[in-house]
Amino acid sequence: MTHDNTDVVRAFVDAINGHSSPALSNLMTEDHTFVDSSGKAVAGREKIVAGWSEYFRMFPDYTIQVGTILREGEVVAVFGSAAGTYNGRRGLLSENKIEMPVAWRAIVQDGKVKLWQVYADWTDGARIINEDEAAE
Repeated sequence: MTHDNTDVVRAFVDAINGHSSPALSNLMTEDHTFVDSSGKAVAGREKIVAGWSEYFRMFPDYTIQVGTILREGEVVAVFGSAAGTYNGRRGLLSENKIEMPVAWRAIVQDGKVKLWQVYADWTDGARIINEDEAAE
């Protein structure tokens, strides 16, 4: 069975935007690897699904906006933005909103995402989280 790798990545983004850990799991290879914007890699579908569940708790309104998708073979590049409000000590305050341009690189094999890598400047996000954690 052939899969359109772009459609697989769009479904993956839809699962993220729907905060659906089961849908994400179904779209990942068993050895799926996630690489964050600092270059830290985590491998294994179960670990990644647990990580997404925690991320959705931390950012309950997290969404990805897709601007452009490019594909060459099994590599799919996504350019867009991400936004979410950090649910920290002070709760979902407007000053805890993080918005940034982001690029993602996916590798799709046999209709599943093997790699999801994030490229973003997380400086403002780290600042917002640190300020919230330091708040009384």
